Amino acid sequence: VHLLCRIKTLQKGHVTFRNIFFQSRKAAPAVYKNNFIQLLLNTWIKSSKSNMLQNRTVKEILWGYKDPFLSKVPFPLDPVLGVFYPYNGTSDGLYRVYTGKEDISKTAIIESYKNKRNLSYWEGYCDLVNGTDGASFPPFVKKDQVLRFFSSDICRYAVYQTSKIVKGIPLYRFTVPREAFASPIDVGDNYCFCTDEVISQNCTLAGVLDISSCKAGRPVYISLPHFLHASESILHDVEGLSPNEEEHETFLDVEPCLATLPVARRLQLENLRGSFPPNEVFAYLPFTDVFIALFQSAVIGDEKAEMFRNKVTGRVQLLGVVQMALIIAGSVLFLAFMGSYFICRTKKLK
Repeated sequence: VHLLCRIKTLQKGHVTFRNIFFQSRKAAPAVYKNNFIQLLLNTWIKSSKSNMLQNRTVKEILWGYKDPFLSKVPFPLDPVLGVFYPYNGTSDGLYRVYTGKEDISKTAIIESYKNKRNLSYWEGYCDLVNGTDGASFPPFVKKDQVLRFFSSDICRYAVYQTSKIVKGIPLYRFTVPREAFASPIDVGDNYCFCTDEVISQNCTLAGVLDISSCKAGRPVYISLPHFLHASESILHDVEGLSPNEEEHETFLDVEPCLATLPVARRLQLENLRGSFPPNEVFAYLPFTDVFIALFQSAVIGDEKAEMFRNKVTGRVQLLGVVQMALIIAGSVLFLAFMGSYFICRTKKLK
């Protein structure tokens, strides 16, 4: 298996990519289990001048391209294929979020997604809608907290790693830990994320999550870039990998009193074929061929940071100084009172 593309923002470069339709869980079983369908399929592919291997731009792979084969088949099928098609420019769905008015500890917590409390993708707790969208969290975050965040593709969590100061603002850095992508053998709670025992090698592989259920059956998997925190067998089977936490981990920098400020969301999409019996359609195709790394990051601007320091951080620090001053003054007054009390009591006894 070879790493064919390492992409951050490249949209125009061409890569060789397998035809997405023939890898979907809806199409593949019908292909390799029926000889007549295989023969018919091969004939249609040749007549449409299509190929199992497509030379496409990254933009086409992500957002859609018109497949010549699907344009020829005598069925009412959408001829456009893409990993994120047809989601470009569309709404993710209706979210109901707690405002925190009645319970401040629920601020920004997602109550439901599309009027549901689960996704219907996985089983058990893996399928629950919980946490926030990662843009903000309930105030007064503590270092020992586990911060859960949700997206319609994956629901994961972050744990405290270190404290940082960004543009004069003290922050807690929370990162997605190794355990979040661990195999069910190591972390039993992750068993409900294991949906394909063949690809996951009986649920023993770590670092890769199946999201095909929410991608219309397309064989799409998600991981951290360069398979960070993945099993050694994956790292050895792919050339060109150099995973390191500084460049490839996903983190949230949280201002503990109010909100999230800088954030880096780093993910990698894999297109996996799975294990199909040899036939003319799938012959000589690799287990996986293209990895697309997505890097999203945001940081507060200088002007907003100055305003935040003046209106929030500075006042919180001033409050801390006033609080400490009051404690010291109270302690001094208490000691003075106790001293006066014992002096007066001693004089009366004399």
